Amino acid sequence: MSAHEAAAVDGADGADARDFWAAAVADEIEARNPDEPIVIKGGVSPSGVAHLGNFNEIMRGYFVAAVLRERGYEVRQVFTSDDRDPLRKLPRKLADVDGDIVGLGDVDAGALGRNLGTPYTDIPDPFGESESYAAHFAALLKADADRLDVPVEMLSNTELYEDGTFEDVVAHVLEHADEAREVLSAYQSKVDEDYVPFNPICGECGKITETVTEVDLDARTVEYVCTDMTVGDETIEGCGHEGTATLREGKLPWRFEWPAQWQVLGVDFEPFGKDHAEGSWPSGEDIARNVLEIEPPVPMVYEWFTLNGEALSSSQGNIVTVVEMLDLLEPEVLRYFFALNPRKARDLDISRLDQLVDDFDRFERAYFGDVDDESVTAFAERAYPFVVDEIREDRVRLPYTFAAVLGMTDDRDLRIEMARNEGYIDDDTPEWAIEEALERVDRARAWAVREDNAYNYRIQDALPEVDFDENVEAALDELADFVAAGNDGEAIQGEMYETARRNDIEVGDFFEAGYLLFFDQPQGPRLGEFLGELDTEFVVARLRRDG
Repeated sequence: MSAHEAAAVDGADGADARDFWAAAVADEIEARNPDEPIVIKGGVSPSGVAHLGNFNEIMRGYFVAAVLRERGYEVRQVFTSDDRDPLRKLPRKLADVDGDIVGLGDVDAGALGRNLGTPYTDIPDPFGESESYAAHFAALLKADADRLDVPVEMLSNTELYEDGTFEDVVAHVLEHADEAREVLSAYQSKVDEDYVPFNPICGECGKITETVTEVDLDARTVEYVCTDMTVGDETIEGCGHEGTATLREGKLPWRFEWPAQWQVLGVDFEPFGKDHAEGSWPSGEDIARNVLEIEPPVPMVYEWFTLNGEALSSSQGNIVTVVEMLDLLEPEVLRYFFALNPRKARDLDISRLDQLVDDFDRFERAYFGDVDDESVTAFAERAYPFVVDEIREDRVRLPYTFAAVLGMTDDRDLRIEMARNEGYIDDDTPEWAIEEALERVDRARAWAVREDNAYNYRIQDALPEVDFDENVEAALDELADFVAAGNDGEAIQGEMYETARRNDIEVGDFFEAGYLLFFDQPQGPRLGEFLGELDTEFVVARLRRDG
């Protein structure tokens, strides 16, 4: 089996490649006889750039929701911004309202530096546009979801605390503090008899504090002291203020907050990364059953994907955003990436993005019965309707690298003629299909520029100013005759060597002459193969220096 075939097959979960993982999860949810609407949740702390890794849970939840809706269920997909968390360290990069990544030097970084230890919703937006840093981050994720047509409802933890949604569950945890401490001690050190599972917001400096000195359940208040917070090797200083906070003026620690979300939102399913599987999920499951007395939702652990062979990391700057990816790929190709088996680790190598697009194109052809592989076809039949906005068999998909070749010219007519010559477009191709096909050209062009790869060249629309020796001109005329005879790119590549030798020209000099004619540069892609992709009449005329 080829690498491309394996990529399509591993989209299914388990040994039987006929299964679509989202359908298997939907089966688990159905088996519990859930009330409607079925609630699917994801969540993230708004700590930095909203990148493709943050989007994992939204897309995993989307496919499960889509399967359940297909089965006739009402589904509510929510995504919580854990925005009452305190800012613990400064991010290296941020993203502006359009999703473009910027450094801290491009914004009011002081707005962040002055607010370490403060909830994200109480930190000014460093771009000066949204009501808070948290609102800015959440808006980016919502915009990304809209770009991929994912109907997700964004929820703010801060709002859930402030409007009282969390108040009863917070009171319940504090009422059962002994049980809470006992359960938590199995997962977290330093849980002594003075530990209180509630973190008030200091009324003086606005920072989160972890020191509660007294709880009044009747008044639903706590007494606290604003003490220091340790973050790694750093200390965020508290102001020492002693005060009173209501149960709406603080937050549960994360290990309690997560199962509290399950309770107040009625969550039936939540996907999460393997980091939570090894830490927060076991404690959350225990707390749900033995402190909150609820059943935890159906879980699904997904593997992280790497980017260009390295872990996604906002702090290290190894990130890519949905906006960036949609500059390079159609939305359906990005959806396809997330439709693949989430339990298998994979790498998103931007330099080899053509392979991902090739895999998608094969997946699409398999849905329409044009791939002779039963397992790939079975996966496509199940997953493809959830990947595309509309099923249309007469779409035209230009191979990504060929689209990158077309991107070397801005001449729309030349692009169409080249695609026609290669058999991708004919007289029966509808205009809408041609327009959609050409959209891939602009994306492939953006990829070539971003990666500065072999396709990052521009065909000169007009004949460059060139001055060749007579033997070079004779050789170019011979090559023009060879191209006019209908030879393909591989044959043209070989003929260039033979033509140079026949005319007593250094091979490198002859290729340089060709590059100057077409690119006005002394170097470029594999020229013969490239010329085989272009319109024959155009190539012949240019080789003869006719324009």
